[in-house]
Amino acid sequence: MNEDSTGGGPSVPGSQWYDADAGPLVRPYAMTGGRTKPGPSNVRFDLIALVVVDDDPPGPSEESLLGPEHRSLLALCRAETQSVAELSADADLPVGVVRVLLGDLLESGFVRVSRPVPPAQLPDERILREVIDGLRAL
Repeated sequence: MNEDSTGGGPSVPGSQWYDADAGPLVRPYAMTGGRTKPGPSNVRFDLIALVVVDDDPPGPSEESLLGPEHRSLLALCRAETQSVAELSADADLPVGVVRVLLGDLLESGFVRVSRPVPPAQLPDERILREVIDGLRAL
């Protein structure tokens, strides 16, 4: 067997060794337990859905059972209401992983999610223009 360039062990074709500065490498499927969908209810988290900590969350003993990624997302949500996309960027996690972790937090009662208004329920552009024109006429 060949030794790799870092002297850390045998070199396997297709494998890559990381130096100590890279820190621990955890694959996304390890953070989510291999799950790709957020919970059994199959809740769909849009990128612009807003996540806020629930007014009556479970106690600290339940929170201590959460993984570090779950606690990181909770800390970000406690600081301010954030969208799924913002949480993904701030936690430096892929969006798919954040969706699965948020599904866990939602089912456990730690967070609430306000979903964006569907386009069919948004006001018609014509009505908005009439309102703007009316305000300009004042």
